[in-house]
Amino acid sequence: MAPFRPLLLAGFSLPLAKALKDNGTTPAESNWTSATPGPPDPRAPQPLLAWLLLPLLLFLLFLLLAAYFFRFRKQRKAVVSANDKKMPNGILEEQEQQRVMLLSRSPSGPKKYFPIPVGHLEEEIRVRSADDCKRFREEFNSLPSGHIQGTFEQANKEENREKNRYPNILPNDHCRVTLSQLDGTPCSDYINASYIDGYKEKNKFIAAQGPKQETVNDFWRMIWEQKSATIVMLTNLKERKEEKCYQYWPDQGCWTYGNIRVCVEDCVILVDYTIRKFCIQSQLPDGCKAPRLVSQLHFTSWPDFGVPFTPIGMLKFLKKVKTLNPAHAGPVVVHCSAGVGRTGTFIVIDAMMDMMHTEQKVDVFEFVSRIRNQRPQMVQTDMQYTFIYQALLEYYLYGDTELDVSSLEKHLQTLHSTATHFDKIGLEEEFRKLTNVRIMKENMRTGNLPANMKKARVIQIIPYDFNRVILSMKRGQEYTDYINASFIDGYRQKDYFIATQGPLAHTVEDFWRMVWEWKCHTIVMLTEVQEREQDKCYQYWPTEGSVTHGEITIEIKNDTLSEAISVRDFLVTFNQPMARQEEQTRVVRQFHFHGWPEIGIPAEGKGMIDLIAAVQKQQQQTGNHPITVHCSAGAGRTGTFIALSNILERVKAEGLLDVFQAVKSLRLQRPHMVQTLEQYEFCYKVVQDFIDIFSDYANFK
Repeated sequence: MAPFRPLLLAGFSLPLAKALKDNGTTPAESNWTSATPGPPDPRAPQPLLAWLLLPLLLFLLFLLLAAYFFRFRKQRKAVVSANDKKMPNGILEEQEQQRVMLLSRSPSGPKKYFPIPVGHLEEEIRVRSADDCKRFREEFNSLPSGHIQGTFEQANKEENREKNRYPNILPNDHCRVTLSQLDGTPCSDYINASYIDGYKEKNKFIAAQGPKQETVNDFWRMIWEQKSATIVMLTNLKERKEEKCYQYWPDQGCWTYGNIRVCVEDCVILVDYTIRKFCIQSQLPDGCKAPRLVSQLHFTSWPDFGVPFTPIGMLKFLKKVKTLNPAHAGPVVVHCSAGVGRTGTFIVIDAMMDMMHTEQKVDVFEFVSRIRNQRPQMVQTDMQYTFIYQALLEYYLYGDTELDVSSLEKHLQTLHSTATHFDKIGLEEEFRKLTNVRIMKENMRTGNLPANMKKARVIQIIPYDFNRVILSMKRGQEYTDYINASFIDGYRQKDYFIATQGPLAHTVEDFWRMVWEWKCHTIVMLTEVQEREQDKCYQYWPTEGSVTHGEITIEIKNDTLSEAISVRDFLVTFNQPMARQEEQTRVVRQFHFHGWPEIGIPAEGKGMIDLIAAVQKQQQQTGNHPITVHCSAGAGRTGTFIALSNILERVKAEGLLDVFQAVKSLRLQRPHMVQTLEQYEFCYKVVQDFIDIFSDYANFK
């Protein structure tokens, strides 16, 4: 400030002197009085300097405060702007990735995050999740982007630019996968793919973008040259009507991509993922021509927005990848659309599970930082980053509960032995863990509306909003789109079951509207109309002739009793022929199981096995539309039937079972599914009976 002092002094002294002169006063007269009356002493020092210094000091103070305030506002604005640029949780997909990653906002440099012992994992996640996951976002935003660690000369060459799906998602030169050079084709060694290390294994993975139409040949050339035996696909071909990945394999038969011939050997579609097996062979005249088997595991349950609702499916998928990948194969090729978001999430979960086993701790921050040096922007959103922790906690809390059918008997012996620490039966301890599945009351808003609460048989058992069955709204009538029913996933199909309560007298019309609108051909009834002299389900079908509920008429055509199962066929007619240009009549078959008391379980498992087999046969004949399953409240017996259907289907297909996770998954979709320890134990009993009946294990594999 020193250079400005003469100017300030002049600026203040001239106006002040002029003002005093205009008022006919001197500076001494204006504010100061002498100790004794009389004229001032001309030899005394004049107070004009004091007059000038005081405003000057005040002005300087004002300038300092203004400068500080301006700087504070600027910093604050910068922080707000940085926050505004942060990607929303999982809403932006890979192609909309921000181009400039945020730098650490910590004045003391990047914040350090330390490894977490597995015993502290649950508490650490709880702390990070508080305040709408504020600390997870802070941790994610502290990660280095990876851009400053390398060069991208090859990716940015004119000949290679069109090979990149997104212009800002590129492989580093020092970690890119290099293909063999094709004669006469410049830059034919380039593909948008990077080597990525595993926990302790160098180049365990190749992270790649989803192939474009013009890069499919390069993709298969990479598979061949790298001797990869496993492809992990984490995107669907189209999402929100946008192409995320070109279909790089034939649906059936064989197709040649460049010099690689690809033949489809097998395809198994499951609820969360699809497994395709290819036989591939090089068509080049020289070199190794022996055919190779390549497995593609395609995870189909990653939603268009955000992350999977639960990590259960991803953990099951990851285990299958580990099981199918041969020990001495080349890198596992992992791709989504851009090859950084979902791809990075999968790789980090795999590595941290390995670290958990070896060191009893996890270090997500350090590992993500490390692989971002190999491919920038790996793990793309704070939601994906949080999901990694959720998957690790799920694995730590519950472990691997999957069993081979041959080890079921030994496992049951363990479950029925006394636990040393708690003096509890092991089975009871396993069932108790299911209580960790929190009932998400905040996701039950529709069922808890006063108008809809009247439609519930048991007020605690109502559907979640995210998977409730929605009916068509009646014109001018509010809340008529609601029924107490939930879509539940099957073993191979999403929303394969509808779990619902036994209809009440005033919800019968809604029940039949649901059956009609969702094209159900099969109803499974697991309660009696009355049990212990109490109404458990309104009889929603006629004993003879027909009955009409609203616009739907139900006519009984057949009623037979076999063992403990009544099979009834209904002709269901929709009574507005001009309303829709589709079928107006449909046959619906009801399987009414009589062997299940309200309290307790069926006396033996064979009846349940027969029921499930009969239902599956009916489904195959009618097109696999949703199966409506109900007991009284739609949770205990209903949940047990659905759990057993899924478990036995997997036993037949894979020779594997996971009773715990099967039930846990159901409870995430509808509260209280498989309600009692007795019902949970019954699931194991039925599987054991099934294995005893079909004792040739080869049937399951």
